[in-house]
Amino acid sequence: MMKRITTPLTTEVISTLNCGEQVLLSGIIYTARDSAHKRLTDSIKKGEEIPFNLQGQIIYYVGPTPARPGQVIGSAGPTTSTRMDEYAPLLMEHGLKGMIGKGKRNESVRKSIQAHQAVYFAAVGGAAALISQSIISAKVLAYPELGPEAIYQLEVKDFPVTVVNDVYGRDMYEEGIAKYKI
Repeated sequence: MMKRITTPLTTEVISTLNCGEQVLLSGIIYTARDSAHKRLTDSIKKGEEIPFNLQGQIIYYVGPTPARPGQVIGSAGPTTSTRMDEYAPLLMEHGLKGMIGKGKRNESVRKSIQAHQAVYFAAVGGAAALISQSIISAKVLAYPELGPEAIYQLEVKDFPVTVVNDVYGRDMYEEGIAKYKI
């Protein structure tokens, strides 16, 4: 049975999540890709206000396609997380508790996840249309000029993810490879 959790995330909830565990997320999450991450971190470094409070929040690395008539959102599959690695530690320092993407994270991000009691989830790449069915509402929150890379506020229900990096320093990708090595 999959664990169900609701946003915003707390340290107590995050401490119950283990590498490889499948989770269904419900609540509010935010989207941001490369350009939005740069703007967020530049604003933080300048002491400026950012478009949403990072405390306990999750950022989903996605650039959704436009919604067709009658749909909440178009395709909404994860993008490669390594492109956000240079920005993630600063965001975690300022309260970010979760990230959703695909692929491995660098050592700096993994150490920040442990230090700031955060979590990195993977969403299934190639299942963008299916994932979008878990999105109840979507609205552009900031940087509309970035098009699909704008920051969206998404309300999700039973959004399927897998814990890749937990607060205990475990990495699902490394453990998976080690398990099948001869």
